[in-house]
Amino acid sequence: MLFFVYLQRFQVCLSSQLSQHRVVGFKQGHNKLFSHGGELDESPMDPPTHHHTSACINCGGPTAFPPPPHISDINSPPPVYVPIRAPAINLPPNPQNTQQAIMLTPVPQSQETPILDTPYNFQTPVKKITSQSDIQHFQSSPVCKNFLGFVVSLSESMKGHKLSDPCHQSGKILCLLSTLETLEKFVDEIPPLPQAARYGNLAYRSWHERMTEKAESFVLELLEHELKGAVVELVPYFTDSFGNWNRVDYGTGHETNFAAFLYCLARLGVIRNEDYHAVVLRVFVKYLDLMRKLQLVYSLEPAGSHGVWGLDDYHFLPFIFGSSQLIDHKYMKPKSIHNDDIIENFSNEYLYLSCIAFVKKVKKGLFAEHSPLLDDISGVPNWKKVNGGLLKMYKVEVLEKVPIMQHFLFGSIIPWEQ
Repeated sequence: MLFFVYLQRFQVCLSSQLSQHRVVGFKQGHNKLFSHGGELDESPMDPPTHHHTSACINCGGPTAFPPPPHISDINSPPPVYVPIRAPAINLPPNPQNTQQAIMLTPVPQSQETPILDTPYNFQTPVKKITSQSDIQHFQSSPVCKNFLGFVVSLSESMKGHKLSDPCHQSGKILCLLSTLETLEKFVDEIPPLPQAARYGNLAYRSWHERMTEKAESFVLELLEHELKGAVVELVPYFTDSFGNWNRVDYGTGHETNFAAFLYCLARLGVIRNEDYHAVVLRVFVKYLDLMRKLQLVYSLEPAGSHGVWGLDDYHFLPFIFGSSQLIDHKYMKPKSIHNDDIIENFSNEYLYLSCIAFVKKVKKGLFAEHSPLLDDISGVPNWKKVNGGLLKMYKVEVLEKVPIMQHFLFGSIIPWEQ
């Protein structure tokens, strides 16, 4: 009986101490953010004091038991307690550092894509990035800035256009569309295998093998005679654009390889500035449809997913292109993604809304819980800010991440500059 009395008194003291630490810590963090006109207040606060007494919790009289140990002797909570929004699971590593890096990054600007100089020296591209120092080297190179500028140019080409708008489609654009349609037919011809695993239907490997077998012929159809030698360099980008054969997964790194494939075609002059609108409006949208079909039919595992803390388990670029579509739209705002009628009626015309509709289709539960980042973005006042923020985030979260960029390839078209 005395043991339970002691235990009860100890729990009361412990609960009291934790409550005081949380309140004081929250006030301290809040004051740091908002005191002195928003400047950081680094003045230390006095720690809370609490005195234990050897008294009975019922009558207040003295007891023969010593007071329970001080809270700091057991398991002291951190001196500054800052509550985080739910769900507090699957947090990305160093979220504050990542957020700060994104805020400090200038908004990337569009750049002209230079045509590759002759004589050509086509070669099989190889991986070069293995560490953060390699990432920094790549980020400081002109080719990285130009590749990101190419993505921005594609984004800008979509401003104010709906998916159903007419656009100029050159022979090369039609050839790319034909290739993607053929790959989509392969999915219909190779049904998924019956298996109990949630992710990774092994029939995908058969699809991937057929795609790889045909890749060289697909690429050769795009190239003029003097550029036929580029096939050795273009095919690896192409085959890496549709997921990994071994892991049966797909993610933003594979999507970036498809953007790199398009960038290589631009550097070779196969696609030109006047094609950019159709590259996104027709080719990339067709690519996105193909990848969604692969994800659903073969249950591709998300590669390097951030879980609920990412934009999407698989894609990033359609959010960039889609937000550009909606810049200066008279009626639709970022918060419109919460209107189910708007999503239902306009997701076939706007890429961003299409992405939201797909996320809501494949994920269950409250939107704010399974997609908190997209939910936060819906509070941004206009689409221009959304687009600029996503471009910065793409640079930091994709192009500066070793786990993603370690698979990126370098050759003569996208050179690794010493």
